[in-house]
Amino acid sequence: MLTITRLARELGLSRTTLLYYERLGLLLPALRGENGYRRYGEAELERGRQIASFRAMGLPLEEIGTLLAARQESHSCLDGHLMRLEQEIAELRRQQRAIILYRQQTHEEIPMVDKARWVAIMQAAGMTEEMMRNWHIQFEKMEPQAHQEFLESLQIPAAEIAAIRTWSRGV
Repeated sequence: MLTITRLARELGLSRTTLLYYERLGLLLPALRGENGYRRYGEAELERGRQIASFRAMGLPLEEIGTLLAARQESHSCLDGHLMRLEQEIAELRRQQRAIILYRQQTHEEIPMVDKARWVAIMQAAGMTEEMMRNWHIQFEKMEPQAHQEFLESLQIPAAEIAAIRTWSRGV
């Protein structure tokens, strides 16, 4: 049996987070000792891992609770979340294009980020090479023209852009 501190360490979460999950009814201790200490077993550890995994996917705690309580197939919930993320990304891209267009029309200087700076920003945000590669694949799949314009804005040579877009298409 694990203490709350040990469980927190195993899950890479804070003790406070686990107490919050307990208050929400997401992760309850297997038992409580006479001294009031919480004890967690393998099932609670696995449930904690599921919660942490769903949180890493960006699911709100309320949806995680529903998902775990109903023991429904996670694909439908995740598909819905993925669709919402795609809509948010599309909306952000529209906003980005509107700002760029406005600035071009008003002749404002647009500070550009080059490829090296963009890669550094993405790495600082925790993206691995594989994640960035997947990002390009999705961008190319969903918005090929915007992907082309984005790559050009990074001042990437035309031959390299062609190569990126080719592997992004899986060709």
